[in-house]
Amino acid sequence: MRESISDLFNLRRGELAPVLIAGLFFFCILTALMMLRPARDALGMERGIDSVRWLFIGTAVVTLAVNPVFGWLVARLRRLHFISITYAFFALSLVGFWSLLMFAPGAVGTRSGQVFYVWFSVFNLFVTMVFWALLADRFSSDQGKRLFALIAVGGTLGAIFGPWLAARLAEPLGTPALLLVAAGFLSIAIALAWWLVWTRPDRDASAAAPQATASEEALRIGGSPWAGLRAVFASPYLLGIAGYVLAMTVVATFIYFTRLQMVAMAESDLDARTGLLGNIDMWTQIAVLLLQLTLTGQIIRRFGLGFALAALPVATALGFVGLAVYGSFAMLIALEAMSKAVQRGLTRPAREALFTVVSREDKYKAKAFIDTFVYRAGDVVGAQTEGLLGRLGLALGGLVTVVVPLALFWAMLGLWLGRVQQRRAVDGPGSASP
Repeated sequence: MRESISDLFNLRRGELAPVLIAGLFFFCILTALMMLRPARDALGMERGIDSVRWLFIGTAVVTLAVNPVFGWLVARLRRLHFISITYAFFALSLVGFWSLLMFAPGAVGTRSGQVFYVWFSVFNLFVTMVFWALLADRFSSDQGKRLFALIAVGGTLGAIFGPWLAARLAEPLGTPALLLVAAGFLSIAIALAWWLVWTRPDRDASAAAPQATASEEALRIGGSPWAGLRAVFASPYLLGIAGYVLAMTVVATFIYFTRLQMVAMAESDLDARTGLLGNIDMWTQIAVLLLQLTLTGQIIRRFGLGFALAALPVATALGFVGLAVYGSFAMLIALEAMSKAVQRGLTRPAREALFTVVSREDKYKAKAFIDTFVYRAGDVVGAQTEGLLGRLGLALGGLVTVVVPLALFWAMLGLWLGRVQQRRAVDGPGSASP
């Protein structure tokens, strides 16, 4: 039975246990995130969609400020220690929000809702970034191409389970209790991170497994807290990844604000908005799961990372053209489901495999800068561009004129990154490849 499962999912000797642990790890993270995300979006809309654009700016500033703090932890602490501290900080923050809701409900208002929005946006990026950074450090380039899509299934199941669990627990336990449940899942994630690392040594299945793992964990990465920022601008490869993420988030933000506007027109009540946003998330995750279980691994193995990275911009551009032509809420759901299914089910595993061929310091510091600040900078650019086009009265037609040429650049960048990653995988992280 075990051999048939390994054959079905292209697993090799010694890989089944780490994949299962990593999948459960990602399940816990996405369960915690998706339990709270609909409430985050609904709270952000309380003072109108324009206020969300300013919240994006605040989030970008906070992520830039947090990056050197995370870089300092990476430089000074052992790998599992700074990973544990990161997750523990966010879990304790959830306990703090719960305490505020339970013991000082009078202090909860619009301002605290905005604080939660910004906090959640930072939390969302850092907990997923740390997870994928550990995987890029834990698995080789070949393993990343074969296994990351399979591991991502665990996250998709968590993204489906989270909203379902929130709906089941909100009434009997109360909304504040959901924060404690999410904190509990983050605590389990800490234990799974340790289990994943100590299951067997990074990349090496030799008999010296315990000794190799102990040696890896005894090392500190060192360096400057700002090393990640400098590395991105010094490496064409890392700068290319940053450009890819920037283009991706700009377009994703266009979809996000189009979604908020259509939801605002459809529903005016906070609870109704939360429910509608939650339903969109649930059906989107089901589409992601179907793609991950059927096509992702085969596409990456057969056509390579470049093709997988280029698929998202092409699909998104076609979806925007369709939305501009039809302009219906059903078409928006189809666009968002298709975009997120391709992004999470195909492009995300491919994008994370790009980091398997960089140095350990870059896997945590440069990746943190790209996946947090560059990501949120793309949000800001997208939000302000969408707002400007709206004020000019261009609406969806104006967005299409921006999205299509941007998607062309984005797709070409994805193809280039796939080729460079392949060269680096052969030459090694210290090679002279871009």
